[in-house]
Parts: sequence; structure tokens; C-alpha cells
Amino acid sequence: MQEIIIDYIKRNRVSSTQVADCLGKTGAISNTSIVNRGHFRVGPVRYIYAVNGTNYDVHKQIENINDGEIVFIDVFDHQDKAVFGDIVSKFLILYRQAAAIVTNGKLRDAPMLIRENWPIWCDGFTPVGYVNHQVVIDEKLQQKIYERSALYDGAIAVCDDTGVTVIPSVIQTESFYQSLLDIEHQEDIWFDCIDRRKYTTFETVCLRRYLNE
Repeated sequence: MQEIIIDYIKRNRVSSTQVADCLGKTGAISNTSIVNRGHFRVGPVRYIYAVNGTNYDVHKQIENINDGEIVFIDVFDHQDKAVFGDIVSKFLILYRQAAAIVTNGKLRDAPMLIRENWPIWCDGFTPVGYVNHQVVIDEKLQQKIYERSALYDGAIAVCDDTGVTVIPSVIQTESFYQSLLDIEHQEDIWFDCIDRRKYTTFETVCLRRYLNE
């Protein structure tokens, strides 16, 4: 179902907001805002972790990114430092053909990321970056990484000006696909109620007056 869901979202430009509604008002990756307005990306997630203020593991993990993947760099304990900047971004977008970069951490080299108009979502910018030497990951942190990886690897990410919403692999079913169809139909009805029938938003959204007419 993953390919079918991705294709439908892409062709119909289903927004991150609509997907979140289908997920029961959940699914957003916190602390992620678009860097360059106007980008819309949907694709399978490649989960990458960054821990203990070093991007050593990030560089290792991104070596084998596939075309069209949305790379999610999950930052632990970022300490208000940037996980990476323009070099890694260029490598992922241009040379690995990633569909987008998403991180809940900060980035650096904002002028180039903006100038190149790359599809990137992050938690802001800082000139101070991570170190790049290897560190030991304790068992507690390893468990957290395992749990987060299980949630995000194989998921679908929908990224637009509003933010990033993720559809976990276990929810990529025919039932969820039908909910995408339903949400599109519902919004068509709601806008018709507001634009043509001149209902109030209270009558449309809360009372659902159209169901009785």
C-alpha cells in the first residue's frame, strides 16, 4: 500500500494538515519548520540518528541513501548546536537525490541553504556545529534509538509549508487510504458550504448542517 498512498498524496497534493486529521490530529514531527517556502514533498522515510553532540554517526548512516527518500535526522541532546550544514545538505539533495531533509535539530550555513532553495525542514539555525568524532552510545540511548527507528523507518513523510506529518508503516493500510479519500471529499463539502451555501463555520464544522439537507 505504501506506493499507492504516496502516489495518491503526491497527485492530489494532500497536505500535512489533512494527513494529520486522518491520523486523529497526530503524526507531526515536532520542532520542524520549512526553510524555503513552497516545497511539497512526500516519500518513504530514512531514519538517521544524531547523538551526544557529534555527527560522526550521521555521516556514516547517510552513505547509502536511496533516490526519493525523505531523510529524517532525529537529534538527541543537540545542546543548541547545528547537526550539519551545507556540505551534508548538498550531498543528500544533489548526489544522493533525497526528496527532502527533515530534522528536529538545528542546522548551519543558512545563507546557502536558502540560496539553493533546497527542500529542508529544521528547528532553526546556529553557526555553532557538532563535532565529528565517534562517541560511545550507552544502552539506554541505544534503546531509545531502536524505538524511534521502529516508528520512523518505513514510514511515509508528507512535508509542506505547515510542517511534516508521518504515516507509520503499520497504518499504511487500505483503511487509511480510504480515510485519505474521505478527508478530501469532506473538505470539498465544507468549502462548498462556506462558499456557495453561505453557512457559518460553526454550522459547517460543528453542527454539520449539510448532513440534514
